Amino acid sequence: MTLLYLVSMVKLIIFDLDGTLIDSAQDITNAINYSIKDTGLPFLNNEQTIQLVGEGISRLIEKLLPPAFLEHRDEILSRFLEYYSSHLVDNTKPYPFVKDTLDNLKTFTKAVISNKRECLSKEILQRLDLLEYFDTVLGGDSTEERKPSPVPIVYLLNKLSISPEMTVMAGDSNIDIKAAINAGIRSIGVTYGYKPEESLKDADFLIDDIRKLEYVVHKLL
Repeated sequence: MTLLYLVSMVKLIIFDLDGTLIDSAQDITNAINYSIKDTGLPFLNNEQTIQLVGEGISRLIEKLLPPAFLEHRDEILSRFLEYYSSHLVDNTKPYPFVKDTLDNLKTFTKAVISNKRECLSKEILQRLDLLEYFDTVLGGDSTEERKPSPVPIVYLLNKLSISPEMTVMAGDSNIDIKAAINAGIRSIGVTYGYKPEESLKDADFLIDDIRKLEYVVHKLL
């Protein structure tokens, strides 16, 4: 299938959230450090946090804790959510040109599928004045399975009555790319996000600037 044929069919663009639309690393780091401040565990910096994100908050806490601390998982998770829910956008911002790009893609149906909880994803988008751009926002708790399972994407396609052939997904991690492959849709890896470019090797396209998304799905129409 040629690129021209692909983009001429696109109706729905699905976006990942963290590392694709927004940079939330500092606020997640702050919430992690608050949640572990009385445990004796070392505080994390943003680079360490970035290595943990992508599979949802519960999984983040599990990866963070050494085996001896796993019995305290629920308590630490509760402390994380307590802090993070009150500090969602202290430092979190859209990546440059995200709003401009979404404006320029207004003729397309757009959705967000994140492994972050749905209520938190929507609240962040709302407070950053991004929620209005999206027809649907799904989180890691919106369906029975999370990315890289195809379940959230299949659920979305059924909800919107849009075929896989008319859909592309943009994300910064192999989790997003695998989810797209598993659901039978095309994928666009964004290399400006959290994960290394080599983790996006299976993406159909790579872009290093959100503005180039317009070229892939719009300019060649």
